[in-house]
Amino acid sequence: MTKIEKVGSFESKITVYVVVCWVLAACGGLMFGYDIGISGGVTAMDDFLIKFFPAVYQRKLRAKEDNYCKYDNQYLQLFTSSLYLAALVSSFAASKILLSAAAQRIWMIILARVLLGVGVGFGNEAVPLFLSEIAPVQHRGAVNILFQLFITIGILFANLVNYGASKIHPWGWRLSLGLASLPAAFLFVGSVVIIETPASLVERNQESQGLSTLKKIRGVEDVDAEFEQIKMACEAAREHAPLIIGVMMQVFQQFTGINAIMFYAPVLFQTVGFKNDASLLSSVITGLVNVFSTLVSIYGVDRVGRRKLLLQACVQMFISQTAIGAILLVHLKGSNSLDEGLAGLVVVLVCLFVMSFAWSWGPLGWLIPSETFPLEIRTSGFACAVSSNMLFTFIIAQAFLSMMCHMRAFIFFFFAAWIVAMGLFVLFLLPETKNVPIDAMVERVWKQHPVWKRFMDDYDGKEDVKNVGMII
Repeated sequence: MTKIEKVGSFESKITVYVVVCWVLAACGGLMFGYDIGISGGVTAMDDFLIKFFPAVYQRKLRAKEDNYCKYDNQYLQLFTSSLYLAALVSSFAASKILLSAAAQRIWMIILARVLLGVGVGFGNEAVPLFLSEIAPVQHRGAVNILFQLFITIGILFANLVNYGASKIHPWGWRLSLGLASLPAAFLFVGSVVIIETPASLVERNQESQGLSTLKKIRGVEDVDAEFEQIKMACEAAREHAPLIIGVMMQVFQQFTGINAIMFYAPVLFQTVGFKNDASLLSSVITGLVNVFSTLVSIYGVDRVGRRKLLLQACVQMFISQTAIGAILLVHLKGSNSLDEGLAGLVVVLVCLFVMSFAWSWGPLGWLIPSETFPLEIRTSGFACAVSSNMLFTFIIAQAFLSMMCHMRAFIFFFFAAWIVAMGLFVLFLLPETKNVPIDAMVERVWKQHPVWKRFMDDYDGKEDVKNVGMII
């Protein structure tokens, strides 16, 4: 156990039990991350292409084939994107995932991806909310980012698996897809072990259980002030302005271009001239950068704040995307390859881009929506935000290779323009939520913001909630 920490009138200490709950819940990110990382590597394996996409394989072999278009195939993109369409209407059915490893036809492998998407959608909705609701206010950002950390670990694990499986002929791709059952199993075990959150129990009129659960996860007996705030939040009628922020954070997360790069990193690196093994190894390098940069966010989010991390990252991502686009525009034509130095520079720029995303829009795209919704719409509001994420992930995954074929290097300028819009959104519309109790967001954040306060109506319990909420 650790020493008791006090923020205002809220006391807590970190116990072994609550840390176990955090880690088990965050395994939902492991499943999502593994899928993100596995897709691009598998679609770059010759054995997989020969089995399911022989036309793409033949196109890949042609020396004069257009670099930007050799992977442009709607069914190949559907293999990646089908998971996210299913996640729009998710419930937990990830145990069906082994179908993908045993697939013999295109429809079988796409059906398996759809079933996996059901599980991914369930986890992506439940896990960030759970982590935000059980975390102490002073550590909420770091605890929630465990979800993103596990996503990055899943991506790295997938990249390592792909690198090894690419040398196993002709069934290495089956190993890559089949191992996705491991993170699904971890999440299943976690869902059995972890507890309900106090807020969800109070919402269902189980106040005594909610109080005992709060004491258990805080590790102290004196939780009356925090419990009273949770009860007031359940009773208060509030406006739904945070829905705009929640949805836009999730949509913008996709329009950074990150998933286009992470899905298709091996394909992208092959496009600029790397051979198959080298492209998979480059993906491992970006995966390592992703993991370690997420640790920066865990350390800094509750110290530096959300807005500063997001704005700094917008600058770094814009420079990276613009530089990649400029290099490809000038030096990569239809059938040539970049020389070794320029190809290495592209890898460095991709790493800089991934680095900035990993400590900003990656984790905070999940954290901010999960902590800003009022309690009575928290679940439905966050579900709407996650559905927006899955919808635009599907669109990007389904369209990226075709966009790269038609837009060529300009696709990177396309994402750079979106990053400018994201920076302006943060600058003018996104409030800072650092160290604000999750159930005091309306009074402490939304009603104080120069733009959003005009959309928030007063309610009878305003002063009571405000008095409890002003703890810092």
